[in-house]
Amino acid sequence: MNLKEDDLVLCAVKSVEGTTVFLELDSGEKGSMTLSEVAPGRIRNIREFIIPGKKIVCKVLRVYSDHVELSLRRVTGKERELVLEKDKKEKTLSLILKPVLKEKTMQILKKIEEKFDLSEFLDKVRANPEIIEPFVSKSESELLKKLFVEKKEKPKEIKRIIIVKSIDPSGINIIKQILQTDKASIHYLGSSKFQISVTNSNFKHANAKIDAILGEMKDKAKKLGALFEIK
Repeated sequence: MNLKEDDLVLCAVKSVEGTTVFLELDSGEKGSMTLSEVAPGRIRNIREFIIPGKKIVCKVLRVYSDHVELSLRRVTGKERELVLEKDKKEKTLSLILKPVLKEKTMQILKKIEEKFDLSEFLDKVRANPEIIEPFVSKSESELLKKLFVEKKEKPKEIKRIIIVKSIDPSGINIIKQILQTDKASIHYLGSSKFQISVTNSNFKHANAKIDAILGEMKDKAKKLGALFEIK
């Protein structure tokens, strides 16, 4: 795997020794991370963030010949969701193929990967099962097409936490105006915090939709002189 700075990777925590966390990337490379890159500020309980065996999403800081230097604190919530969803889809694709292809599964996955990103291929083949045909035999194709139809992706709910404040005398009305939308569900969490959520059968589409909504809200907040922050 050709890693470069700012790549996002899924890895497992192996151990914590002194001020260094040792990890293993899913691709096999060894990784390390200083405690200062685990979370911003002072860490009171390291187990809230990392424990041996836990899978975490990290950002590549530097690549050396024998290991990769990583960061957990520089990964945004959205980036984490995207990496975990990608990994989940790749595993789902493998699980759908395995009962039919058996020991040939990895071989076929490698062939598919030459032309498609595996997680994107899962979305494509669910929408159009015929695209599996060039990679497998006719009998295997017929079985797999039925499986892809049966295992349609369930709707995904994407959530974000936002803070909206206004010191204007009519602040409540300003906040209502900023949050007004029929494209998402919004729940008040207290202390000027709100949870906004959208649902879509496609994870990327759901992310794009919530980003667009948050962008509109941010623009309205700026025009109305209110504080708007995405947590």
